Amino acid sequence: MKNIFLVDMDDTLLDFKRAERANLAFALSSFGISFCEELYAAFHEINDALWKSLERGEIERERLKVRRFELLNEKFSLQADAGELSRAYFSHFPSVCFPFPGAIEFLQELHRRGRIFVVTNGGAAIQREHIRLAGFAPYLSGVFISEEIGANKPSLAFADYAESHIPDYRRERAVWIGDSLTSDGACAKGRGIDFILFAPEGAKDYNGAAARNYSEVLSLLK
Repeated sequence: MKNIFLVDMDDTLLDFKRAERANLAFALSSFGISFCEELYAAFHEINDALWKSLERGEIERERLKVRRFELLNEKFSLQADAGELSRAYFSHFPSVCFPFPGAIEFLQELHRRGRIFVVTNGGAAIQREHIRLAGFAPYLSGVFISEEIGANKPSLAFADYAESHIPDYRRERAVWIGDSLTSDGACAKGRGIDFILFAPEGAKDYNGAAARNYSEVLSLLK
């Protein structure tokens, strides 16, 4: 029986793309730059690629924060300093939080079945504020944030830290739930933990356990 749930935050419990869009629009407006879908699509692609680089250890977190705006500036010749854009983007981020519909009910059910531990690569201050704003805190037994641990998912150091800080931890009772095969899935695989891919748009070419919604996650847990 599974009763230890390692759950990712962004794009698993929270609508990260919606928050990303809102924060980019705010940052651009601070410099009189009009937001448009072309700008957002480019930023999302750049941001996603850089986070994958972070997972592979190819870029530092602080460099990533500014580099994405440097690349956006290069692509669109924006008249704004990349560092200032980054600061505007992050000044807005803690207050912007969009839980997916049903996320609270999902956590309530997991809490009824066992213990929930958040596992995230997001910024520490931002993620802790989002947990508070979203109302997740009452259902969590612990929070593991890469910035605080000093190791990013999918490193084994991150997984090792989480495992060693969960009382009465047993791998056969644990399941990792997240939206990323390269981050959450790799962590789970590296430590022999069962994994459920949260994939609302489907999981093409993936043969493992996958769920389009929270109800399917709960069914897989049975």
